[in-house]
Amino acid sequence: MKKVLLTGISGYIGQHCALELLKHGYSVRGSLRNLSKKDSIISDLSNELDLKGNLEFCQLDLLKDDGWDDAMEGCDYVLHVASPFINKEPKDENVYIRPAVEGTQRALKSAKKAGIKRMVLTSSMVSMLGDANQSIQMNQSTWTNTEAKNVSAYAKSKTLAEQSAWKFIKEQDKSNPLELVVVNPGPVFGPTLSGDLTGASMGMYRDLISGKMPMLPQAAINMSDVRDIAKIHVLALENKAANGQRYIVATERAYSFQEMAQIMKNNGYDKVSTKLAPNFLLKFMANFNRDLKSMLGFIGNTYTGDVGPTMKTFDWKPYEFESTVLDTAKSVQEAMKKE
Repeated sequence: MKKVLLTGISGYIGQHCALELLKHGYSVRGSLRNLSKKDSIISDLSNELDLKGNLEFCQLDLLKDDGWDDAMEGCDYVLHVASPFINKEPKDENVYIRPAVEGTQRALKSAKKAGIKRMVLTSSMVSMLGDANQSIQMNQSTWTNTEAKNVSAYAKSKTLAEQSAWKFIKEQDKSNPLELVVVNPGPVFGPTLSGDLTGASMGMYRDLISGKMPMLPQAAINMSDVRDIAKIHVLALENKAANGQRYIVATERAYSFQEMAQIMKNNGYDKVSTKLAPNFLLKFMANFNRDLKSMLGFIGNTYTGDVGPTMKTFDWKPYEFESTVLDTAKSVQEAMKKE
């Protein structure tokens, strides 16, 4: 049985990746910053399938060298999902950038040293935004300009971490080379396995359902289902054609937040507002609100990603957007009842 080191197993995407790996017959070693979380992860995953003893844990920190070499021992592949995500724009952008870049480098160096065959890295469509100030068609060759004015700290962290990974792969010793595949999702939705509603996506749905989001930003982007993201991460481990490529994993077209809200409203979520906030108001308020500041580049724009290469390489079709919206809403509503 092939073993995969999965960093960031406690996160929204990480838990779904663990589930997908186990379904596909891999053994999983999941990394945590704090091992006290392992019992809740075992419980969450056990609700979905029989673990059959194929899940173990190790302790890793993106900013510390300790444990990385040991974590790789006996593994065939690495899914590097762990990355800092804080909802607000930080006062110091290095709160995001340092752990994202340094954690990626630690994973790569230890994987190379251990003779790991391939690493799949979770990046984001925010590493493909150009200057992040106008509508853009994103594809495998577009990059975010980290010097541009509207680029958030989170977008910088994902861009710089991914660029540092490709630089490492290019400059590595070519004897027994480490392979790299990068997955670039858009805003992530889909059911939560843990019931944790503190993340940006889950928090947004909770606010929509409870009527605490009176107006929506006028913005559109390809949205991603967490189950699709997990599926492509796992398929990317052993697909020969995927080596050395970046893959957008999202809906086939861009959807607006208003379209998302309308689907919810049409399906009985009566408190959901579909009103749009004026762009000038959001841009003005972003001067005082760190939540809004991180969205500044998206306001009034449409960001479209090309998922064609992903669909072709992996013979894959994304979840229908309406299914993603309603599955997310149902999952969040159930979690809200337990709070």
